Amino acid sequence: MTKSNFFTGIDPEDAFLDSSNMPDFDAHALEGRIIKALSRREVYTIGIIFTGIIFVFIYKLVSLQIINTEQYMQQAIDNKLSRPILFAERGIIKDRFGQELAWNTPQETQTKQGMIERLSTYSLREYTNKAGMAHILGFVSYPEQDAQGNWWRPDFIAHTGVEKSFDAILRGQNGNRLIEKDALQNIVSSGAIIEPINGKTLTLSIDSRMTEKLFNAIKEGADTAGFVGGAGIIMDVDTGEIIALTSYPEYDPNILTDANDSVRIAQYSSDSRKPFLNRVVQGSYTPGSIIKPYIGAVALEEGIITEYTKILSTGILKVPNPYYPGRFSTFRDWRMGLGWLDIREAIKMSSSIFFYVIGGGFEERDGLGIEKISKWASMFGFGKKTGIALSGERVGVIPTPQWKKSVFGEDKEWNLGNTYHSAIGQYGWLVTPVQAVKYIAGIANGGKLYRPVLTLITKDPTYEQVPIQDKNLAIVREGMRLAVQGGTAQALSIPGISIAAKTGTAQLGRNNEYMNSWVVGFWPFDSGYGKQTKKPKYAFAVVLEKAPAETLRGAAPAMRQFFTWLVKEHGDDYAIGRYPQKDTSK
Repeated sequence: MTKSNFFTGIDPEDAFLDSSNMPDFDAHALEGRIIKALSRREVYTIGIIFTGIIFVFIYKLVSLQIINTEQYMQQAIDNKLSRPILFAERGIIKDRFGQELAWNTPQETQTKQGMIERLSTYSLREYTNKAGMAHILGFVSYPEQDAQGNWWRPDFIAHTGVEKSFDAILRGQNGNRLIEKDALQNIVSSGAIIEPINGKTLTLSIDSRMTEKLFNAIKEGADTAGFVGGAGIIMDVDTGEIIALTSYPEYDPNILTDANDSVRIAQYSSDSRKPFLNRVVQGSYTPGSIIKPYIGAVALEEGIITEYTKILSTGILKVPNPYYPGRFSTFRDWRMGLGWLDIREAIKMSSSIFFYVIGGGFEERDGLGIEKISKWASMFGFGKKTGIALSGERVGVIPTPQWKKSVFGEDKEWNLGNTYHSAIGQYGWLVTPVQAVKYIAGIANGGKLYRPVLTLITKDPTYEQVPIQDKNLAIVREGMRLAVQGGTAQALSIPGISIAAKTGTAQLGRNNEYMNSWVVGFWPFDSGYGKQTKKPKYAFAVVLEKAPAETLRGAAPAMRQFFTWLVKEHGDDYAIGRYPQKDTSK
């Protein structure tokens, strides 16, 4: 082969052509570059990475198909099947005449076409707008969902009142429904697994209209005279049924249940008058003179006095001081010169000196003494819960030497002055309005202490019998009637109704700068002087809380407004112990 044949077809100029003269050469596309081969280390690294990825996929596959098969299968089923809650309807609450006090309203929404449809969720709870019912009814909180729409709390929560006390009756039982969906979330089938069981209707012994009128009377009496609040309760003396129960001020159960009005809720919480406090059962107050009927009945039973015993009240009782010979401790009556009084007249005029003497003794006359005072107080239901079906009931306080030591120290001995003050309802006494009405009902009915109940009695009610003769209670009842006819309770002398009552004023504060005002009693009694001619049917207790000590208008004038309405509206129905036959609560 010749040299000329070896270079056949190649132009020498092409072989030595400078690349800079090639306008189409793309250096960034690696044209004209020499590529270096991968090293062995780099190949191994890439292999290890890909091998790790393969092992991860194998592990997840084994986990899905073998280890956690049942768990993921259930999740897949759950994604396909849902179990929405079928909410039970909460039971309706009615008063004794069938008036609805709490009911349910299904939630609704309006569609784009203007159609109204009901949502598949719980019904809204609504309460009557009648005043005075809040502390009886209470309120609830609604079920709660999380951000994903899951019901983390599927039940209503009852907070206070009969909503809480009778929650087991009212709440019912939720059900649920099984719904199957396809991959596009279209419903394929549905069916009920558990049907909801609605709560039962609760019928109270309460007359809602009477409760509203009682509330308004207490509210007006408190606001007019400068009291911070008040409470009242009316009870059937033969059954223990509560006819009315109210506390002022109160809250709106609808606002607390809806929980949307944060401003109003904050106002309730910051109100110094404590609208959340049910004063009937949770408020304990110094009773003052309302315990004098019990002290008088016990003094008769123990033989300390007879119905004819008279004690002189000049207005001042001076007792020799045993620690300082020649000095005297002075105990005053609320008014000077009441004169010679028997037990009926002492109750009528509320003479403190009379009850000082029969409670603690004076000179040659023996008194009951603190041991008998406290023993009988317990038998009349003081210092213990009444058993009413409302939460937070207080037990109160009966003053005793042991109580004094526990409060003031072991070196503080009981003295005669402590007994005197205890005999007129001062010193350590604390009483709730529900205790007061139970006690005064026992005075009215012959010593039977019925447990206060908020529902209609369907069987013979149970009671505790105070071991005291009714003839002694009858004397006390006559004194209470005289108090209305011309004594300290004559604000309740109202034509058309015969009331027996006892007022009480209790001093408060470090310097006795405040007072509570009480009135307790029962009706009917009679239409004339002295002897009882009608069987009592209802007992009542009302307290107005904390006004300036010089306040002249108290609980009895407030109750006059209530009883005036009662006589005008019902005539003899309530006045002589018969319930109205028509629904008067609308």
